[in-house]
Amino acid sequence: MRVKIFYCFVALLMFAGSSSKAQSVTEYDVIIKNGTVYDGTSNSGRIADVGIKSDTIAAVGDLDPASGNKIIKAEGMAVAPGFINMLSWGNYSLLNDGRSLSDIKQGVTLEIFGEGWSMGPLTEEMKKERDAEWSTLGGFLEYLTDKGVSTNVASFVGATTIRINVIGREDRAPTDRELEQMKQLVREAMEQGALGLGTSLIYAPAWYASTQELIALSKAAAEYDGMYISHIRSEGDNLLQATDELFEIATKATIDAQIYHLKAAGQQNWDKLDTVMGKIDSLRSTGHNVAANMYTYTAASTGLDATIPPWVQEGSYSDFIERLKEPAIRKKVEASMRSDTTDWENFYQLAGSADDIMLLEFENDSLKHLNGKTLAEVSNIRNTDPVSTILDLIIENENDISSVFFVMSEENVRKKIRQPYMTFGSDARSVAAEGEVLESSTHPRTYGTFARLLGKYVREQKVIPLDEAIHRLTGLPATNLKIDDKRGYLKKGYYADVVIFDPEAIGDRATYENPHQYSAGVEHVFVNGEQVLKNGKHTGAMPGQVVRGPGYKK
Repeated sequence: MRVKIFYCFVALLMFAGSSSKAQSVTEYDVIIKNGTVYDGTSNSGRIADVGIKSDTIAAVGDLDPASGNKIIKAEGMAVAPGFINMLSWGNYSLLNDGRSLSDIKQGVTLEIFGEGWSMGPLTEEMKKERDAEWSTLGGFLEYLTDKGVSTNVASFVGATTIRINVIGREDRAPTDRELEQMKQLVREAMEQGALGLGTSLIYAPAWYASTQELIALSKAAAEYDGMYISHIRSEGDNLLQATDELFEIATKATIDAQIYHLKAAGQQNWDKLDTVMGKIDSLRSTGHNVAANMYTYTAASTGLDATIPPWVQEGSYSDFIERLKEPAIRKKVEASMRSDTTDWENFYQLAGSADDIMLLEFENDSLKHLNGKTLAEVSNIRNTDPVSTILDLIIENENDISSVFFVMSEENVRKKIRQPYMTFGSDARSVAAEGEVLESSTHPRTYGTFARLLGKYVREQKVIPLDEAIHRLTGLPATNLKIDDKRGYLKKGYYADVVIFDPEAIGDRATYENPHQYSAGVEHVFVNGEQVLKNGKHTGAMPGQVVRGPGYKK
C-alpha cells in the first residue's frame, strides 16, 4: 500500500512539473521559421525565427516550432520590417480600395501622405469640393482606418491646404492675422499626429508663398519636433537656389528637413546634383538633419499644368481654364512656355522634346484614346504644335492631365541611391490592377519603386548591399520621422509589420508602355500582426492603423 501511495505521489509531482513547464512555454500566433532576418538597422542578415503574438513581435531567435499556432517556413527568404513609403498619394485611392495592392505586393506597410496637399484641415467650402465627411487631418486618418485599409497610414500637414484654408488661392501674402491663423492650424494638425509640414512649391497656389511664410509655418511645426519636407521650388534650372531655400528654412526654423524625390531635371542640369549632395553633406556635418527621398526611375510624373506658368493658374481650376480661352492671355502663356525663362519651373522645357512627354490620364472620355501616347504623337495626330496641343488638351479635358516627363539620368539615379541619408517613396497612388484603373495609364513607379530598388539596383547592379537597402526602407525613415510608435525595426515589443520576400526573385515588372503589372518576389506581408499577403495573394485583411508624429496629444 505504501509503495502504491509513493508511486502516485511521484506521478503527481511529474504531472505538476510538466503542467508548469507547458504553461511557461510562450505561445505565438505565428512563427516565421529559419528566414534571414534583417532587423531594420544596417546589420547583416542572420538566420533566425520571428515570433508574432497578437499585433506585436514577441521574440526573435531560435524558437520551438511547437510553441507556434502557425508556422511559415522562410528558408532562403529575407524577413524584414515592413517598408515605409515616404511619399504616397494613396490618401485618395485608398478611400475607394483599401487593399493597397500595388504597394502591399512590394512589402509596403506604412503610407506617408502630405506632399503640399493634405486631407485636412478643411473649411466647409473645401469639404464640399472634396465631398469629405471630415474636417481635420486627424479626422481623415481615423475615417480611413475605420473604413478599412490594409496598410498603416500617416501624413504631413500640407502648407498648400493651410494656405487655401485661410486665404484661398490668391497670389498674395497673408496678413499678420492670417499668418497667425495658419500657424495655429499647423499646431492643431501636429497635435492630431501630423509628422510635420509638407510643401510642393512648383505648383499654384503654393508657388505664391514666400520663404518667410514657410519659415513661420515651419517654426510652428518645430514646436512639436516635426519635420519640414518639400517638393522644392525648382528641380531644374534653379535647383541650387531652391535647395538653398530649403536649407534656409531648416536652419532659421530649427527643424529637420527633407527634400521630396530629389532630382536634377533637364539634361542641362544633371551635373548640379553633385553640388546639391555636397551642400547636404556640408549641412549634415554641422549637425543639421537634412536628407532626401527618391523614386527609382529616370522619368518624373506630374500634371501637364507643370508646363504652364503659375501666374495664369491663380484661383480655381475653372478660372484657370477660362483664362486660357482668352486669346491675349493664351498668346502670353504660349510665349512663356516656349521661352527659356527661369522665372518658373517649366517641365516642357526640362523634358527637352515633345517625344519625352507621355500623357497618362484623361477625365474626358472622348480623350481617353490618347492615354499612353507621347505629346509628339498627339501633336502629329492633331496637326498642332506641342505648346498649342497642351493648352487645347487641358481646355478640352477641363482638368489637369497626369503625364510622364523623361528628365533625369540613370547615372544620377545610382548616385542618389548611394547616399546614406536617402529613403524612398513612390510619389504615386496605391491601386489594384483591375477595373477602372486599367482605363488610364500611369507611371510604372506606382507598381515598382521598392521592388526595383531591391531587384535592379541591389541584386543586379549591386549599387548598395541588401542590408543597407532594407535599413533605408525601414529603420531610417522611421527614425527620421520620429513616429510615436514602435515601427521600422524587427525587435521584441515592436509592432509586427513584417515582409517576407525572395531576394533572388524580387523585382519590378511595370513598364512605361505596360505599367499595370505587379512586382514579383514578395510572398508574405503582416501588418500589426495580421497577415495581409499570403503566398503573394491578398487575404482581404484590413488591419491598418493611424501612425502619429511626435507632437500627438491624445
